[in-house]
Amino acid sequence: MSNVTLQVEGMSCGHCVSAVEKAVSGVGAAAKVDLAAKTVAVDYDESKVSLGAIKEAIEDQGYDVV
Repeated sequence: MSNVTLQVEGMSCGHCVSAVEKAVSGVGAAAKVDLAAKTVAVDYDESKVSLGAIKEAIEDQGYDVV
């Protein structure tokens, strides 16, 4: 398992947290959003999902991974 913390802009409420966590879960990874810090801690298996796919899933929800 790998983990990474991504800086994500545009999150402002509980709906944002839910949308990001659901999107990351949808590609086979686990996410924990820290709304105050604007970060998303992601645990994932590199053999099953790429970091690029995780970032794309978050960006598809309308947020910016910086």
